[in-house]
Amino acid sequence: MSKKFSIYVPLFILTIVAVFMSNSAEAKRGGEGGRGDGPIIYVTSQDLFYDSIVTADPLPFKGPFQELEMGGTTGLQTEFGPGDPGYYGGRWWLDLNLNGIMDEEDKFFLCPLLGPGRATP
Repeated sequence: MSKKFSIYVPLFILTIVAVFMSNSAEAKRGGEGGRGDGPIIYVTSQDLFYDSIVTADPLPFKGPFQELEMGGTTGLQTEFGPGDPGYYGGRWWLDLNLNGIMDEEDKFFLCPLLGPGRATP
């Protein structure tokens, strides 16, 4: 792992956890016509951006989850979105220990994607 990568990944993880675990008032983007109070998430298989709604309570490590990760220029991204097999309704996990395996040391939360998706953030 490069030194640059090892510095930025923990900072990214801390930022994401802070956003998802904060009160929704802190996470709001400022009333853009009711399009969600959470981050914008890019769905790679659809080449679309989706708004989201953040829930404050973490979920237990039970049931299916979809990985949410940092993309190069797209910000937060995931492979599947609404209508795709493999989309679990916004049940996400963040790989906090960077081992590539979903385990109890990671964060699990609900953040549904709001349609329709769009071509630009």
